[in-house]
Formats: sequence, C-alpha cells, structure tokens
Amino acid sequence: MPRREDAPIGAPCWVDLFTSDPDRTQSFYNELFGWTCDEGDPEFGGYFNFAKDGVLVAGGMRNDGADGTPDHWSVYLTVANAEATVEAATSHGGAVVVPAMPINDLGSMAVVTDPGGDAIGMWQPGEHKGFGVFSEPGTPSWFELHSRNYDVAVQFYRDVFKWDTQTTGDSPEFRYTTLNRGDEQLAGIMDASIFPADAPSGWSVYFGTDDADKTLARVIDLGGKIVIPAEDTPYGRLAQASDPTGSLFKLVQGN
Repeated sequence: MPRREDAPIGAPCWVDLFTSDPDRTQSFYNELFGWTCDEGDPEFGGYFNFAKDGVLVAGGMRNDGADGTPDHWSVYLTVANAEATVEAATSHGGAVVVPAMPINDLGSMAVVTDPGGDAIGMWQPGEHKGFGVFSEPGTPSWFELHSRNYDVAVQFYRDVFKWDTQTTGDSPEFRYTTLNRGDEQLAGIMDASIFPADAPSGWSVYFGTDDADKTLARVIDLGGKIVIPAEDTPYGRLAQASDPTGSLFKLVQGN
C-alpha cells in the first residue's frame, strides 16, 4: 500500500464522518472495507478512528442533530499554520465555520467555506499526521470538489492552500483542475454548473475498491443505498453510495 508519514501542504490528509448512529455506521464501514474502529475518546467528544490493517484511514464523531447538519463525510487539507490559513481564507472570500483550534498535541484543525459556500477542513499536523495509507482498496483514494463557482474556487485553493494546479479538462462539457505534486495528482475540482440545479455541490471522498459492483452489492446487504451505479470512465470504474444514515461517499476501481 502507498504509505506516507506526512502529506504535502495543501494535499488531502484526513477524512471523517459526522454520523447520527456511530454504532451502526462503524459496523457498516468495518464490514464494507475491512476496517477496525476504536471505542472513541471521551476527551475529544467521543471522536473515533478507523484503521485498515492497523493504519489510520479515517475518523468520525456523533451528530447529535443540534444544528441541523445532515450526516456527511468531510475532507481535510494539510496546512502549515491553521490560524494563518483561516485568515487567508477569509481574505480571499471564504468564511469561518470552525475557527482554528489545537487538539492537544495531535495538531490543530479548522473548517472554512470557500467562495462558493462549500466547506473544507484543514489540519495542521502534530502527533497525528493524517491517514497513513491511501489509494488502495478500502482506503481514501481520491478527493473531489464539485463547485458551481469553478474559476473562483480554483483560484481560492491556489491562493489559500498553495495548490500547484493543472487543467485537465477545459471544454463546455468537462472543466476540471487537479492539485499536482510532481507527476502525482492528489485532488480535483470539477465545474458543477453543467449539472442540474438540485445536484449537490461540495467535497467528496472516493474509497478504493477491487470491484465496484461487488462493493455496491455489499453496500445494499449492509443497509446502505446505491446513488449512482458503477460505470466505466477514463479514470476507472466509478460509483456513488450512501451509508445507512445517508452519508454519501464514492467508489473508484482503478483501470
């Protein structure tokens, strides 16, 4: 499996789940991806961690419904200084959702919205470096923003999160920009204005799979739903599903 000790600045380094039923969703993902889950730490509000073969891959916490936020997966980008990055975000048209805060010696986190109103987390690593394995079956494998304010969003991530970008699609039917580090692509932004007005925008995480169709069948067995059936694309066989409480996630089966 590809492993890393530290994520490059601006790169996705962590994903976590906001869920109204931690026990049920923990069981779902453990069965679906072969994960294990710890009991959660009361010091951090019961925050729990998923691992794949003993290596951290994701986290999660209970959604008590107090603020009306639906269950969802969040993506976090690596930053060198969370407070400075929050300031940069607000000066470039973003807004603060969760201000920068230290999490003991683990690191510092914050959540902002970009100018299109889409939320993105940030993580300044301390002892916790983020997921230690990626781009393999059962691990976070791709990260993508669907933005209805595409040009402004691309510039925002360049300015605030220091993205080195490459345009990989620039036709009316497909506008797409990737975050690159050398020859490696780490995340993408798609122009979502081509989609129906009621189609959701925002960040999503793709989890790797050896067989997207079999994984979708297992999703159904475990109480989830198929949102978009598996289909072949130039980027692999892709699909979208939801877990038993409605959190959306995507699947990617490599070519």
